[in-house]
Amino acid sequence: MYTLSDFDFNLPKELIAQAPLEQRSASRLLVVNDRNVADCHFNQLLDFLDVGDLLVFNNTKVLKARFYGSKQSGGKIEILIERVLDSHSALAKVRASKSPKAGSTVLIDGILPITVEGRQGEFFILGFPADVFEVLENYGHLPLPPYIERAADQYDETRYQTVFAKEPGAVAAPTAGLHFDDALMAALDRKGVKKAWLTLHVGAGTFQPVRSENLAEHEMHSEWYTIPEETVQMVQAAKQEGRKVVAVGTTSLRALESASQTGVLRAGSQETALFITPGYVFQTVDHLVTNFHLPKSTLLMLVSAFAGYRRIRKAYAHAIAEKYRFFSYGDAMFLTNRPDMTD
Repeated sequence: MYTLSDFDFNLPKELIAQAPLEQRSASRLLVVNDRNVADCHFNQLLDFLDVGDLLVFNNTKVLKARFYGSKQSGGKIEILIERVLDSHSALAKVRASKSPKAGSTVLIDGILPITVEGRQGEFFILGFPADVFEVLENYGHLPLPPYIERAADQYDETRYQTVFAKEPGAVAAPTAGLHFDDALMAALDRKGVKKAWLTLHVGAGTFQPVRSENLAEHEMHSEWYTIPEETVQMVQAAKQEGRKVVAVGTTSLRALESASQTGVLRAGSQETALFITPGYVFQTVDHLVTNFHLPKSTLLMLVSAFAGYRRIRKAYAHAIAEKYRFFSYGDAMFLTNRPDMTD
């Protein structure tokens, strides 16, 4: 039985990537095999894919989800949208010296009034005077992850989006997808590698730490996903032909596995609070492209379940020794589903 401490490791601060590389596919790629690891560059991913293999991408688009403003009392306030509920309301985290009360109004940039309509657990329900997506675009700021110690700039507005971002709704990028540029996407087509799409809107809960030593006590954050029927058919065809199904990112994997809980992948839209830890039996995904994750995080637990706890420990130790770049703007791994059943 694993505990939280089993997923801790010491990471030198200088390995936390604070800015992206100029070229997306210039990142490094650590390929984790059964007995060893191999140092590659990301554009060598093609070498590990065959004609007919299927890559499943998350096409969510990051919102300008952070607002700065003030309460009626004049106190400063910071808002981070967690999820858009409808055209005029959203769930959000609010940071202020004192929490705003239901029925109160906050001003964004001293201009735009937003109504605090109530609470839903740790989140506030906010009402907007205009279309939420228009307000976000006009007044919002891109929310970089908390471990990037600078404010987002104009370059981040492009670089912290995947080149295939389409469906607005995320407050964090599906970071494995950031390594793919137009040239690499075209190269996949030329090789005959197939692409499928789903949408999972990444919430701020992806950065939420696990606080309980007993993993069973952790309450997993929920996220909304949609898997089209066409994607289901492409996955089924790849399986029938003996091709690899490769999830690009833990968000794609989490959506695919959430939709496979009956043993068969099903199309549709729903919430998922699936918490994957070692011992989980994967239903759909064979391989995973992913970045390096935070100590004690649910994502580190997920990749340990997927590739095997001991292999991931070995891979991370190698990555630190070889000075790979970590987290959202960092380097990547290519993993095979090989759980250590004896761990």
